Amino acid sequence: MLKDIINTAEEKMNKTISVLKKELASMKAGKANPAMLDRIEVEYYGSSTALNQLANVSAPEPRILLIQPYDRSAIKAIEKAILVSNLGLNPSNDGAVIRLMIPELTEETRKDIVKSVKKLGEDGKVAIRAVRRDANDKIKALKKDNTITEDEVKKCEDDVQKKTDVYIKDIDKIIENKEKDLMSI
Repeated sequence: MLKDIINTAEEKMNKTISVLKKELASMKAGKANPAMLDRIEVEYYGSSTALNQLANVSAPEPRILLIQPYDRSAIKAIEKAILVSNLGLNPSNDGAVIRLMIPELTEETRKDIVKSVKKLGEDGKVAIRAVRRDANDKIKALKKDNTITEDEVKKCEDDVQKKTDVYIKDIDKIIENKEKDLMSI
């Protein structure tokens, strides 16, 4: 029962880290990265479809993304979705593929992106702490029901805290690496 609580907490913490990494991958860092386009939804035959389901996205050069639609009739819809995505990218279409030139980042833009990165990091830490709180609440509920002893409560809370500390350090490392990446381009 206690192991289940700790394992569930760890799974949720892992998910938080995965979500954070995915969010950070989609932030533009001045170099072409197909993950930048992961959140783009294209209006295709009346339904909203993820861009990566409609086209192959690759980065043949450091500053160029190449989008090759599986269906050429989707090119206009893909272009429109990119333009309204607020990524600040201007697609150029040759009828078969779409090219996206990734602009150089100015110092000011980099600092704005770093602020967003730090905010995502803080949000991740808050989520980790919420998982810790939920796990501790479940442990205390078991204590209240006299299902476990005070020593078991203390040991489990310590285990949850250790896992929390590890995941928060992971978030700090991830954020620090992303900041270095952004500022070194």
